[in-house]
Amino acid sequence: MEYFVEDGKRVNEDCSTLILPALSIGNVGQLAVDLLVSSSGAERVGYLDDPNLLPCVGNDAYGPLPCGEIALPLEVYESSSIATTLAQQRSPVAKGMMIKFAENIANFAASSGKKHVIVLSSLDFQRLHNLDMSRGPQVYYLSNAEADGRDDHCERLGFGRLNEYDSEGRCWKYLSSVFEGNSKEELTFPLEDELEDIDYYPSLPFAALFSAFKARGLKVTCLLCYCSEGDNIPEAFLLAEALSKLTGLSPDKFHGEEGGKWRIPYSWKSMYGAPPDMSMF
Repeated sequence: MEYFVEDGKRVNEDCSTLILPALSIGNVGQLAVDLLVSSSGAERVGYLDDPNLLPCVGNDAYGPLPCGEIALPLEVYESSSIATTLAQQRSPVAKGMMIKFAENIANFAASSGKKHVIVLSSLDFQRLHNLDMSRGPQVYYLSNAEADGRDDHCERLGFGRLNEYDSEGRCWKYLSSVFEGNSKEELTFPLEDELEDIDYYPSLPFAALFSAFKARGLKVTCLLCYCSEGDNIPEAFLLAEALSKLTGLSPDKFHGEEGGKWRIPYSWKSMYGAPPDMSMF
């Protein structure tokens, strides 16, 4: 993985927190990062080139007017006002290359002086067995603050710990052994058709990223929510709000519209295409 800084830009060494999505169902993590980039006024300072990402190219996601900039698979933004680096991943990892990708981006985070990495992602709603509608949408977390994934700060904020995390489970142990390189036994990750229910969570991209950052000695927190495919803009707001609480970001540091807290990314205006022609009805 190579980091290319754009001409005329420089890396802000004060940005010690890295926020990035882990691609999953509904693309909630990516939508939340889009919302954070747009609202914080973060500036693109460069991009990461990794051979394990599928190539893609698109229009600028944030500007209302054509400015000659294109969106690339893995872009790096910085917001000096909140001392945060945001990485936006726009294309999936090639099949079978998630371990290598996670290792590369963990190396980037460590070498660039990041102290805390926050991963935003989503989980399949069909996997949620204990649904409590009285609490409304729930944010779940996984942290390396404690061996069991618990974090006192997240608990005080009302986030639910991902109880399905088991550091001694076969897939979680495999991820740890791969990234830490100290396995004393031959561990393998089950094939796709051999996965059991308990293997669902460690088979997702956020689990590989969590294990990779943990192995590099970085503080890492995963913020997660359950969703289904479809319009997941509400879930994107849910994760963005949760991240604001976790990091202590103040609303007055955002550049919301009409006095609001959040600035809707311009690309969202065409997320589901143009409205139907009402003359048909």
